[in-house]
Amino acid sequence: QVQLVESGGGLVPPGGSLRLSCAASGSIFSIYAMRWYRQAPGKQRELVAAISSGGSTNYADSVKGRFTISRDNAKNTMYLQMDSLKPEDTAVYYCNADIRYAIHTGSKAYWGQGTQVTVSS
Repeated sequence: QVQLVESGGGLVPPGGSLRLSCAASGSIFSIYAMRWYRQAPGKQRELVAAISSGGSTNYADSVKGRFTISRDNAKNTMYLQMDSLKPEDTAVYYCNADIRYAIHTGSKAYWGQGTQVTVSS
């Protein structure tokens, strides 16, 4: 069984920073692309940032230059460094990863449970 667990959310004033982590555990053969999504109240879930197994990244226009996605393949962990936070960044942040749990299987998308980020003074 594969699990993704996010951590690092919280309350931060505008202009502040937070670092989210997403740790994958369980029976893992390989992790491919990893992504951060967010969902604000009353809005659809949106892709924030993605990183390939080789480290290529892409970002939503709304977070470019403020957020940085990274991963530590040895630890099966992904990070999201969020700087210059704005009230509109307030949302539940979810991690998502394409994981192959055994050599004889294909990959499957897994989701974490989400972590709340609130940007407010």
